[in-house]
This record gives sequence, structure tokens and C-alpha cells, in this order.
Amino acid sequence: MVYLNHLNDFVIVRSYEAFVAYIQTHGLPKLISFDNDLGEDENGNLLPDGYACAKWLVYESGLDLKSLKFNVHSANPVARVQIESLLNNYLKFLHQNH
Repeated sequence: MVYLNHLNDFVIVRSYEAFVAYIQTHGLPKLISFDNDLGEDENGNLLPDGYACAKWLVYESGLDLKSLKFNVHSANPVARVQIESLLNNYLKFLHQNH
């Protein structure tokens, strides 16, 4: 994932854990650009992906996401739709109900 920080610089995090830690420490960035496939562990098991990061934002972060700006740059077409759909639908819900 790539974030745009307050200095208009990009900060790159490459794991679910780094994603959560960055946002918990620095708050919601101006922009999040999601990748989905974040690799494997030493045993060949898939690591939590960009969709897991998006789900954390929506269901666990407790952040006000009404101003969330995001992009999905994943080459995985199914994951791209999953991430975009989750975030777009949640943002639509927030704007209709608040």
C-alpha cells in the first residue's frame, strides 16, 4: 500500500501489519493506494492481503472514513473489484446516513 502523507510524499508499506501500524500511529492519510497481493511467508502461506487491509479500515479501525480517498493499483482484477466495492459501498452508506 502507498500513502500520501501531509507533505505530499508517498509512504510505502508492504504488509497488513505495517498498514495497521502506520494508520494507528499517523492517522488516516490523504490517499491510500491499495495493492492486493502482499506475498507469502517463509512457508509459502499467503500473507493478509490488501482486501484484509480494507476490511480492517471499515470494520475494525474505528476511524471516520467519510473523507477517505483511495485508489486500487492491484493487477489482480478480482481483488481490485473486492476492494473498490467494499470501500465505495461503505462510503456511500456513510454519506447517505450521516
